[in-house]
Amino acid sequence: MSKTEKPTFRLRLTGAQRKVIAGLLPGLRPRLILDQANQRTLPFTLDDMKEIAQACRAAVPKAPTGMQRNSLRHVVDAAEKAIEKFGKGKIHRIPASERLYQFKITLKDIKPPIWRRIQSKDCTLDTLHEHIQTSMGWTNSHLHQFKINDVIYGDPQLLYEGWEDETPPVNSLRTRISKIAPEDGKRFRFTYEYDYGDGWEHEVFFEGCLRAEKGVRYPLCVEGERACPPEDVGGSYGYQEYLEAMADPKHEEHESWMEWRGPFDPEAFDAGVATKRMRRGLPDWREEEWI
Repeated sequence: MSKTEKPTFRLRLTGAQRKVIAGLLPGLRPRLILDQANQRTLPFTLDDMKEIAQACRAAVPKAPTGMQRNSLRHVVDAAEKAIEKFGKGKIHRIPASERLYQFKITLKDIKPPIWRRIQSKDCTLDTLHEHIQTSMGWTNSHLHQFKINDVIYGDPQLLYEGWEDETPPVNSLRTRISKIAPEDGKRFRFTYEYDYGDGWEHEVFFEGCLRAEKGVRYPLCVEGERACPPEDVGGSYGYQEYLEAMADPKHEEHESWMEWRGPFDPEAFDAGVATKRMRRGLPDWREEEWI
């Protein structure tokens, strides 16, 4: 290998997956062996894999069939695993001004899962809290906290009460994503909890860093599935009871739930609408005048 030639790494793909890639990235067609339907292990550079992952991820919401969406997601997963395995230190290959942090947020204890995949430039955990709230569809009506490596992060002005005899939370208004992300760019998980009464716990999965695209505004909700549960519905168990009642007009609680908030479609989700909410952000309650 010459000094200017980039190293390649192996990626195993089915015939259908190779055809999907060829349609999105015609420049890779000659290397995809499209005349064979069986699985093939092909060489790609890390830049190739990043391009494949980005193109397939962006195409998921536009795929006309579930089969195509699944193929795209499998390609994204395979490419990102290869990037993670072979691309140690990739965070620092991207200039800080162009660096995007990608997260998948999944609401725990709900099946089928409710989740969002978002991209954000470096920001504080307090701003990440806003991104989670707005992309999921919550209304920021309750307290929240992050738990990262067994350390609690939160807004000390909101969480200070009750911590007098314990270790206070780390200030989420001063802690940036770049400070908690591993230096080698390795994926990791942490927890975001919202509404201590209902106990909504979210798994936040840091999927790695990408280079921001020119002309694209961030933050961005790339994709997701299913509507956010209504506020104050009673946590995961209450939500399940709510769905059962809403699905059955003869259920004894159906009318009362309808009067409470009206019709509800648990499958409804629009990444474009979520992105608009993320960019609007949340009202700053600290600037409000309290009477």
